Amino acid sequence: MALQIGIVGLPNVGKSTLFNALTKNHGAQAANYPFCTIEPNVGIVEVPDVRLKKLAEIEKPEKIIPTAIEFVDIAGLVKGASKGEGLGNAFLSHIREVDAICHVIRVFEDTDIIHVEGSTDPKRDRETIEAELILADLGSIEQRSGKLEGKARSGDKQAVKQFALITKLKEMLNAGKLGSSIPWAPEEKDVVKQLQLLTTKPIIYALNVKEAELKTIKLEDAKKQACLSPSDIAILVSAKLEEELIGLSDEESKQLLAELGVSSSGLDQLIQAAYEALGLQTFFTAGPKEVRAWTVKKGAKAPEAAGAIHTDFERGFIRAETISYDDFVSLGGEQKAKEAGKLRVEGKEYIVQDGDVMHFRFNV
Repeated sequence: MALQIGIVGLPNVGKSTLFNALTKNHGAQAANYPFCTIEPNVGIVEVPDVRLKKLAEIEKPEKIIPTAIEFVDIAGLVKGASKGEGLGNAFLSHIREVDAICHVIRVFEDTDIIHVEGSTDPKRDRETIEAELILADLGSIEQRSGKLEGKARSGDKQAVKQFALITKLKEMLNAGKLGSSIPWAPEEKDVVKQLQLLTTKPIIYALNVKEAELKTIKLEDAKKQACLSPSDIAILVSAKLEEELIGLSDEESKQLLAELGVSSSGLDQLIQAAYEALGLQTFFTAGPKEVRAWTVKKGAKAPEAAGAIHTDFERGFIRAETISYDDFVSLGGEQKAKEAGKLRVEGKEYIVQDGDVMHFRFNV
């Protein structure tokens, strides 16, 4: 499955413009991905990675396959969405299973674009959306709470633990705190994940500014406008600029971004922020048939990386033949890296590093 990001926000904040721009500008061919049965509000984009091109120049493979991100566009939420107001309530369930949430917040003023609240206030807008996510989660755990309470009273040890966790979560949500802000103990994390709550997911704030403001507004200042903490993961983005990038060549896009003093597109920034929020990294497989990027958690061991390719690889893992990306490229491929003593044979305890080029040996 592709990494999934749900995009939320109030109406008219640039959310759908950003979604449409991202998915049209870097849209992947659906046929390349076995998982992509596309709904109207879902788009899959390839993850840009210049390292793939470098590896392909060496291997000259039949296919180049990047990793992908699936964006789920949620209808604009309004106050009361969790109770059925507006169009957003019907779509909240669509982001129960996403890995992270991208919350688009309008920072720019524009009298030609009507704001649902009548004025632009990043702090108020952020709090409105987060309040709806909190209320939606409270409604979800209320349903579970009643069932668990009876089991807990009967002495079911597992139910006692789960009920205590849900009670703790309910208290925090009622206090207006997101589930992601709670320091969960290691043994609690799996239970929390199973609840598929909206507020326990990592949130990336996309602060939408005017194109010209990308030069003048600092990220720190925009975060202050939304009353975000320094530790919150946020990016500055211009949905209008992303729309302009559609159809431009790579060279033209770079030139336009350079003119605006921007080093990378909103998609690139969003993907980088998502990888940071979720603690992800990339490793590669490279050969004459295909050069391919794979995504795993930071800290993943070699068998887990093998399992990202196929469960049989993990189950029957023997070893991983590994070359760092820098060595693979500078030496001109696997054979020359091997001759230079840069190919390492790693076992089950090896922790995968970002950019590793790996070949797995297994036996099932």
